Amino acid sequence: MEKRVKSMENEMERLKTVNEEQAKELKILQETTVDTKIKMDELMKQNQAPKVAFSASLLTSFGSQSVGPFYNGLHTLIYKYVFLNTGDAYDPNTGIFTAPVRGAYAFRVFSKAIGNPERGVTAGLFKNDKHIISTHGHQASGFSSTSNGVTLLLEEGDKVKVNLYAGQWIFDNGEHHHSTFSGHLLFPM
Repeated sequence: MEKRVKSMENEMERLKTVNEEQAKELKILQETTVDTKIKMDELMKQNQAPKVAFSASLLTSFGSQSVGPFYNGLHTLIYKYVFLNTGDAYDPNTGIFTAPVRGAYAFRVFSKAIGNPERGVTAGLFKNDKHIISTHGHQASGFSSTSNGVTLLLEEGDKVKVNLYAGQWIFDNGEHHHSTFSGHLLFPM
């Protein structure tokens, strides 16, 4: 009988140890589950972030044309041929991109002009009417091409556009789309 009691006590101790180990494993599993849920919630939030991207060129129809020169200050360029406008943040009627959410956005401006001894192409990217970057090219003959790009932190409602400077001109061809304005949301913040 004593032997049997001792054996039962040993078995109870073994089961107690197994139970403690299983409790530790369960705690680790619960912590892992909580971490996994947090990461999954973050991924779902990122996946729900708005998709914002646009790309447009100046002309909607075939044929070559220069826009400008204008002599009464800055002239907002309206890029009318829209390749892509996911999120509808770019307005092809005004040439203005309006940030739908706070985030980091990348923009590119490509400008081309017919060579002329008196004028070139100078177009500036503006955020809320403040100059950020410019494209500039000038040569007496042939074509002049120039480009620039920037990444900006925009608040919801910030406006980005491209202005042609006074006395300058820009060229496009509705078939080849030489002069373009593009941007996209890199990530919300």
